[in-house]
Amino acid sequence: MAAKPVRLLAVQTLSRVLQDDLTLTQALEDAVKDCADPRDAALLAELCYGTLRWQPRLEALLARMLERPLKAADRDIGLLLILGLYQLAYLRVPPHAAVQQTVEACRGLGKDWAAGLVNAVLRRYQREKEALEVALAADEVARYAHPRWFIDELKRDWPDEWQAMLDAGNQRPPLTLRVNRRRGSREAYLARLAERGIAARACAHSEDGVTLDAPVDVSALPGFADGLCSVQDEGAQLAGLLLDAAPGMRVLDACAAPGGKTCHVLERHADLAGLVAVELDARRAARIRENLERLGLTAQVVVADAADPAGWWDGRPFERILLDAPCSASGVVRRHPDVKARRTPAEVAAAAGLQARLLAALWPLLAPRGKLLYVTCSVFQRENARQLEGFLAGHADAGALPLTADWGLPAGPGRQVLTGEGGMDGFYYACLHKRT
Repeated sequence: MAAKPVRLLAVQTLSRVLQDDLTLTQALEDAVKDCADPRDAALLAELCYGTLRWQPRLEALLARMLERPLKAADRDIGLLLILGLYQLAYLRVPPHAAVQQTVEACRGLGKDWAAGLVNAVLRRYQREKEALEVALAADEVARYAHPRWFIDELKRDWPDEWQAMLDAGNQRPPLTLRVNRRRGSREAYLARLAERGIAARACAHSEDGVTLDAPVDVSALPGFADGLCSVQDEGAQLAGLLLDAAPGMRVLDACAAPGGKTCHVLERHADLAGLVAVELDARRAARIRENLERLGLTAQVVVADAADPAGWWDGRPFERILLDAPCSASGVVRRHPDVKARRTPAEVAAAAGLQARLLAALWPLLAPRGKLLYVTCSVFQRENARQLEGFLAGHADAGALPLTADWGLPAGPGRQVLTGEGGMDGFYYACLHKRT
């Protein structure tokens, strides 16, 4: 069977994200199977990530060039148009090739009639680009390429930082690695990278982190398949340090998939009494097991609802609990731009409700004088500072341990890493201790 044209694959992938509510990661995993050439797979990923990253701006541009909105049945043509605009506005693809191949994708969609429309819109953008861009200057949604509700939430929460955070959310993230200290030192791994001609530097805040000057495929990383390193943002690596585990402790990692933090804790502490990783989604739990196996680590992986301990807890308390709470993922939009299109205010409110249930359900599992580390990859205060303040107000036996660090900003009982700060994604951390 002949491989599908990349632009056609891109539209189909975007449709699955925006209409079927798949994550971009899930949709691309299926789509790359139809790419005959690795270069096509790379272009497909670039087109999908870039189009979703700039979608609010691209749709504002398109609205200025269409005489009337497209019918709901022609949503695919709308996606094809913003895909074409992305190529002309942000990529080095020769304009004639971008236009021609985008127009040709109409045939693959079974809509030959749209070829003239697509050609006309893209040609008009080429002619009127400067004027069209100027016309968007006063439109905040177009300027920052984020949904209106997202912008408003950041304005309320971070009145001095919101603009820089939105700009950072549109940047391409660095490739950061976590060196498996059980298999060698960070310095030794930096030397191995240098031998391969891969430029990299030690992270400023994570003792095990390495950031590459330019991304590479993981297959090019020395020893990746053998567990010498893992891909993990530096902001996420802070959890392994802040959990402050010690020999002989039982540790719970709740909502643990895909297992990066689970593995980091085990890499740092070889002498724990045990680590239980709980994950509701069986497919995502399989990812935890795969990562443990690649890294040569052992943990008890439980497929269950962390908010319902009666179904899986054996009654023995944990000295440390890592609650990597489900959230809006508003702090990782530069890495997962589909978050901007897939999330809604109602879903953020639902996430906040789930976080409260998880905190209430897991707190009884914590041993006296034990510590619970609360983590989200969100930058919204209602999921972070306000969430923890509400919990502390209702639990007299809980206190917040101060987090003194040279990263992040104080935010209620914890600290907030802002999107893009020091090259990191946006993360919130708060450490609670049980007084009795």
